[in-house]
Formats: sequence, structure tokens, C-alpha cells
Amino acid sequence: MPPRSRRFLIAFASVLLVTLTLSAQLKQDTPPATPILGFSPAHAAGEHELETTFQSIPSPDKAREWHHTLTAEPHPAASERNNKLADYVAEEWRKQGWEDVTLRRYDVLHSQPRSISLEMTEPVHFTASLREDPYDVDPDTKNPAVSGAYFGYSASGDVTAEVVYAHSGNPEDYDLLRKNGIRVKGKIVLVRYSNPYSYRGFKALTAEREGAAALLIYSDPAEEGYTHGKVFPDGPWGPESYIQRGAITYDFIVPGDPTTPGWASVPGAKHIAPAEATSLPKIPALPLSWRDAKPLLENMNGPEVPKEWQGALPITYRLTGAVKVHVKIDMDTSMQPYTVVEARIRGSELPDEWVLLGNHRDAWAFGGVDPSSGTASMMELTRAIGELKQRGIRPRRSIIVCSWDGEEYALTGSTEWGEQFADDLKKKLVAYLNVDESVAGAATAAGPEGLSFSPSAVASLAPMLVEASKDVRAPSGRSLYEAWRTTTMRDAKASTVPFDSALVETRIGSGSDHTVFLNHLGRPVINLGFTGDYGVYHSMYDDHYWMSHIGDPKFEYHAALTRIWGLVALRLANADVLPFDFGFNGSKLEQFLGELEAQNNLKSHVNLKRLHSRIADFEKAGHLLHEVTARDLLAGNVSPEKLQRLNDQLLEVESNWLDPNGIPGRPWFQHLLYASRYTYAHLEFPGLTEAVEKSDWKLANQQAARLEKAIEKNTELLRSAQSSWEKK
Repeated sequence: MPPRSRRFLIAFASVLLVTLTLSAQLKQDTPPATPILGFSPAHAAGEHELETTFQSIPSPDKAREWHHTLTAEPHPAASERNNKLADYVAEEWRKQGWEDVTLRRYDVLHSQPRSISLEMTEPVHFTASLREDPYDVDPDTKNPAVSGAYFGYSASGDVTAEVVYAHSGNPEDYDLLRKNGIRVKGKIVLVRYSNPYSYRGFKALTAEREGAAALLIYSDPAEEGYTHGKVFPDGPWGPESYIQRGAITYDFIVPGDPTTPGWASVPGAKHIAPAEATSLPKIPALPLSWRDAKPLLENMNGPEVPKEWQGALPITYRLTGAVKVHVKIDMDTSMQPYTVVEARIRGSELPDEWVLLGNHRDAWAFGGVDPSSGTASMMELTRAIGELKQRGIRPRRSIIVCSWDGEEYALTGSTEWGEQFADDLKKKLVAYLNVDESVAGAATAAGPEGLSFSPSAVASLAPMLVEASKDVRAPSGRSLYEAWRTTTMRDAKASTVPFDSALVETRIGSGSDHTVFLNHLGRPVINLGFTGDYGVYHSMYDDHYWMSHIGDPKFEYHAALTRIWGLVALRLANADVLPFDFGFNGSKLEQFLGELEAQNNLKSHVNLKRLHSRIADFEKAGHLLHEVTARDLLAGNVSPEKLQRLNDQLLEVESNWLDPNGIPGRPWFQHLLYASRYTYAHLEFPGLTEAVEKSDWKLANQQAARLEKAIEKNTELLRSAQSSWEKK
């Protein structure tokens, strides 16, 4: 160990010893006066005091009130109720003291059903209800405003054809059908929501490419139903009439308004014709409950399915045979307004550096989990930060909060807003902190260890998230950090306690509002939420009853989520040095590359030695910069000019992962390290990985060279930042 490292560790240990001695004398609920990444000791002490005040404000009872209001009626995008909720959120933020409260309107291509029907015409007659059953115990399930089954952006169509069961509807499933002599061209394909998860839009694109005439997607109890435990209204899982609505947009190609791909749909914007939109499906598609799918499956008389295709229904699943269905889908596809609500509290010292927080507002029905649990936590967060402002406490950097619209259709509101303000965001946005669902699990079924804290983050921000979790209490009374470690062991069925480096999921896919900020604008992101047993996704049963009786009856997890969300936001907003850890970032890049090599035979096709070497250099430079800045912060003698210069360079590192040409075939996705697969699953080194998986070795070598160049550029930037920092 270099002498400088030993001196730093001795000094740090001395400070830590004194801090721990003092903290032992304090009350149990007082945060310990420990160091905070990116803070000088004096500022860390002030930050802990501020955070103690902040954490005393969020209330589970108040979160329950927000949730009850938000879920009172169904509020899909473009509905009157959702637009009224936009006004409601804006007015509440004004009352809370937030500044520059603005409603931004985007006119986008919307999709909603006019009429939908499905009937089996052979070998027997059956008409699907396409509705969910009401329950007396939950009056909301009798609300006539709840829609029947439909998919956003389904094509309209009137089709009568034979039905083929294609398991999960992924490409390999159609390969198996072909091996059995079964073609789906011109037929109606029946597939299921399945595990591992595959985004319904990818199922639609795959069926479309296979030439299917229509697509039906049903919820098998093997994934979300009675095989896992009690069903609604007695438990968290989906009953027989449960329908998972959703959109089938191809937003893995380009998200946002399909008619403004890559630019914002502001007034006066150019719109392409829907027929030219690459993100719009051309196949009619419909979701089904297992109750409506069962008659189709049990009347088939063809070959039996492989064992792994068998679901949980008490029938023999078959590939095809005898069943003919008539499906009619008439969709209203027209331009409609979506509204993003925006507000901020201007920073006291650095108002042009932004920390952005967001959650979407639109839901397929009541949205008890998705998204209203997140919205309730957000409203408590804005109330708490607003109260700090009323007490004269402003963050150093500006905090901006947004209520997105149209997330469920194509990540629309956040994408349009991000594209509208792209130039400013690339320069000013420190990080985006996203919460889609704050509580997506049943606390009543979680056991004494509780729900799982399941965040994801770009690798450079993972260490600060772990650190922040130590200063927040979980509903169990332990620190969120300790609860997180325990549930991680439980969920992984592990016998050893996980390392801190393994707690945060640093592989980030798509499917929520972080997408535009990370993949298109190159800004670092964090996603937060608690998870557990949850089987009523996008259904009528995802409502206030589910949350208040099954999900989070005490609303303690809602409040805990508010606290960790706010704590991370405040630390990013108030830090002396932005808490990016590029040494840890480098170690994760090496892990990603190692995984790619382990899963593919690359040695004879792609030379990755230079890429490994560049990553090692980047990791080393990140650790060295972190060491010298931490040492000087601990001494507390750094000028504001020096801090500003360093922070500008740290933000530039994140920007340098962008390539304006984008990844091959999907130019909107411009991040060299992060993207998503068509299934929404995570995809690291996307250009390189997709080239390798296609065995396009020329392209793979080109993509490796692009990565080498970007990593080398950032390594030099880190070295330059260190050199500049060390100058007297």
C-alpha cells in the first residue's frame, strides 16, 4: 500500500473512531455523525442534521391519504381523470411551496378501444367475457369506468383463424413449433405472460415477424396465480378473471410518441404518418384472463407440448388442433394531449445543477401499485422538502420533480420532456432518481424479514446508495441497509451475507421513465422500490384495497421509500464533490465484460485484451481520484473553485459514454454501456453484445474499438482531474 494510502486510512480511522464514540452517546434514533461520500466533515455533520429533520416529516398516514385520492378512479393516459390529477398534483405542489410549477402539454398519438370481442367458433362455441369479476369486499371492483381487456397500440382487425399455442411467444418458441411442422402464418397465436419475463411488445413483434394474423396473451396461474398462494381478495395473486393490460409498443426501438421519433411533440412539431412509425405494431393483439384462455387450450387436440411449456391449468396443454377463434379489435388511434407536471426548488448556490426526481401518474385502471404507490411516496417527499424550504432550508443544487404522463403507452411523457430539454439536461442534470412503484409486494406475505428493497443504479452511483441506506430505518426498525442485506440473502437462498458491492443491481433494462435520461441523454440514474409477492399487475385488482389490505396495510414501506428517495436526492444536491465512484464503475465494467466472454466463444473472433486493459486503467484512475479527493475533503481545505472544476469533470465522464451514432439498428439508444434488449431485459455493452450474439465479428470488433476509445477518453479525463486537483 502506498504511504499516501496508509496516511489516508489512518486519518479516516481516527475520525471514524471519534465519530463512533460520540454516536454511542446519542439517542438510538439519531443518525450517527459519520462521514458521507462527497462531503467535508463539517458539511457532513450539517447534512446529517438536515436529514434528521427531513426524515421526521414523512407520515405513513399521510401516504395513505395521498394513495386513496390517487386511486379513487381509473386514470389511464388521456382520460379526464388523469388530466384532473395533473391539476391536483400541480396545485398541491404550489401549496407545499415548490417553485416554477408548470404543466407541459404534448400532443401525441394515443390508442384506446372502441369495441373488442373474442369468440371460439370451433369445435364448440364460447364467448370470452374480457372483463374482471367484481368482489363485494372491494367496491372499486364494481366501478363501471374500469375498461375491459385491451392492449394500447394494438392494430385494429377482424380475424377468424386457427389457434396455435406458442408458449412465451419468443423466437425460440416458434423454432420449436417449426420443428414440429407447425407454421403460424395467417393463424392466431396464443401465448402467455411468462417467467423469465418477456415484454409483451416483443411478443407482438415476434408474432408479427412470423406472419401471425393476431396475438392473444393470457396470464397463466403458473406465473401470477393460485400456484403461488392466496388470490385476490384474500391474497396478493391474480384470480381467474385477472387481466394484465398494457401497451405493445416497440419502444425498445424508439420510445415516446410514435409520430415524433427522436424529437419532442411540442406544439407545431412535425409528426410522421403512423404508417411510417417503426414503434407501432401492425398486428391485432389482446390480453386474456386464464379463465377466458382455458376453453381455447382445453379444446385443442393436437400434439402435446413439451414439459416446460405445460402451465398450471388442470388440462393437457397442446400445440394446436381443432380450435378456431374470431377476434375483432377496433381501436381509436388519434392525437391526444398528455400532461407532464414539473416543479422545482431552486438551489441556493448552484441553481443550474439539477437533481431530478420523477414518477409517472397514468395507470391502466386504479394503479394501486403501478404507479400510485410511487406517486403517494413522491407527494410525501415533495411535502417534506417543501417544509424544509418553508423553514428556510434550500438545497445547494436545484431539485426538480416531475409527474410523468403516458408512461404506460411508450414511456411517453418523460421521453418527450427529455427530448424537449435535451441540451439543458446534458449539461445540467446531475442524476435522475426514478420511482415507478414504491411498493410492489405484499407485506402481509413477506414474513418477519419484510419486503425486499430492490434498487438499481448506474455503477458509479451504487456505493453512495448503499451508504445512504445505512441512515434510513426499514419498517422492521433495523436500518434499511441491514434489512436489505437480510432479504437479499433470503431471496437468493444464500448462506453467506452479500458483499456491499453486490447489493445494488447495476444492470439496468428499460420499461420505466429512466430510459430517456440514461440511454438517450447519458445521465446517471437510480431506480428505487420495494418488491415481494405481487400478481395483479395492470389489472383492476391493483387498487387501494389491494394496497391497504395486502400490499402495505400500515403504509410504512411508502414512508420508508420516501425517506431513502429524499436522502439520496439531498446528498446529491448538497455534496461538495459529486459522489460518483468510477473505481467501482470500472470493476463493474470488467465484470460485464467477463460475463460476455463466459457466455460466448470469442477468443478466435474478437480480441478483447485491449478492452480489458483500458478498463483496468479506468478503474485504477477512478480509485486514485477518489482517494486524493477524499483525503483533501477530510482535511476540509478545498476551495469552491477547485470543487466546481472537479464536479464539471465528473459530470463529463458520464456524458462521454454517449455515442451520437447510437447502437447499431437503434440510433436513439446512444449509451455505450447500457441499453435494453427487446424483451426489456438489461443489456450491457449493447453494440458489442448484440454483434457477438449475431456472430457479426466485423461489427463486434468495431464496437469493441468504440468502447476502447470511450474508456480511454474517460481515463484521461480522470487523470487530468486528479492532476488539476493536486495542484496547489
